[in-house]
Amino acid sequence: MNQTDIKLTEAPEGAAQAPVDYFTGVAWIKTLVPPNDQTDCVVSDVTFQPGARNSWHTHPNGQILVVTAGTGYYQEQGKAIQLLRVGDAVNIAPDVVHWHGAAADSPFVHIAINPNESKGGAVVWLQPVTDEEYYAYR
Repeated sequence: MNQTDIKLTEAPEGAAQAPVDYFTGVAWIKTLVPPNDQTDCVVSDVTFQPGARNSWHTHPNGQILVVTAGTGYYQEQGKAIQLLRVGDAVNIAPDVVHWHGAAADSPFVHIAINPNESKGGAVVWLQPVTDEEYYAYR
């Protein structure tokens, strides 16, 4: 899949719109692997429209992101924003405050792997990422 393959006018098949309380702009989440006893992780495909991003948040058990399409950003609190492209992966340690989302001019798709789901849940949501924080990459 490349940038031109991402449809922005409708949700990807089987996806639900991401909760507006925790996302700025439009994003969709498709659960690929629900919580289960075999792997104890949740795997989701997340698609962001250009400029869309999630709020600051943490994962009690960490998270792994694998970029599959488009261009996006990842930032840990107090650190510089990182540019993400297809094939990049981010290993996020437990309880690290961070956000991720699409670049202003590109859709962005990543696989999110949330391990150890039974040991504390997948996410703790915090405040929205401000426009000033988001545009600091430029």
